[in-house]
Amino acid sequence: MRNFVKSVTSNRGSGQDVRVSFEFFPPKTPQMEATLADTISRLSPLNPDFVSVTYGAGGSTRDTTRKTLEAVIDTGNTPAAAHITCVDATRDEVDAVVRDFASMGIRRFVALRGDPAGGVGSRYQPHPDGYQNAAHLVAGLKAFGDFDISVAAYPERHPESPDFATDIDMLKRKVDNGATRAITQFFFDNDIYERFVERVRRAGIYIPIVPGIAPIHNFGSIRNFASKCGTNIPDWLSDRFEGLENDPHTHALVAAAVAAEQVFDLVDRGVNDFHFYTMNRPDLVFAICRLIGIRGDSAGELHAA
Repeated sequence: MRNFVKSVTSNRGSGQDVRVSFEFFPPKTPQMEATLADTISRLSPLNPDFVSVTYGAGGSTRDTTRKTLEAVIDTGNTPAAAHITCVDATRDEVDAVVRDFASMGIRRFVALRGDPAGGVGSRYQPHPDGYQNAAHLVAGLKAFGDFDISVAAYPERHPESPDFATDIDMLKRKVDNGATRAITQFFFDNDIYERFVERVRRAGIYIPIVPGIAPIHNFGSIRNFASKCGTNIPDWLSDRFEGLENDPHTHALVAAAVAAEQVFDLVDRGVNDFHFYTMNRPDLVFAICRLIGIRGDSAGELHAA
């Protein structure tokens, strides 16, 4: 596989720390609740830097988001981060959610504008009495307290942005208002990520730009979502999964190798932190973490090979 053996060899024993964080989403059914519980149980022993929990537009998942945050907190060793958005909500409504989550002990937030209720590709309209965008939301969060705030970044440009300059200007506004780190939209071409980081640094933005990694549980689904959010699917990636639609075992093996290869190549480029979009499915993410040398032990330590 492309660069995989080289990457494993070049980083094994390098002493370079690799840190991970995970994203979960609130369950909608009892079956999904059981799946989430298994995901938390399986991944929390890896001692991630934090686990983030998504939040629906207008507070549509407020109760289940809160319940999921409580489940993460109950592990006792995993810092929880709450997503917060400003779609379809007044400022007072958003502030009430922030106060509620803060009362639980949440000190980390992922501040996002959020997708419109119609989903990716729908036109966003700020609520007349709400936060207007993610930069405005970050400022609102900082007014509450000294929270650790993550924000979004888009290596291939936000689908609604006319150009990279507009995108990077928005990111700079979020940083100026108090953002701690940026987590990227998922991508599969590491050269694109590297060029984006170079653009960001030239713009005077120096917070960590953490790569968002999407393990490919279903190639057809990820290709469909990528087309909506502007993520490029390289030809070599399509070739890897060609003909595996009805072969889930091989699909999972290839997916684990692809994600591990991507991470190792990024480590070669000097990246240490990674955020995994788990889709509440632990096995593939756990396997990838093992491949890149991350494991929890009885002492609660995190190791990177």
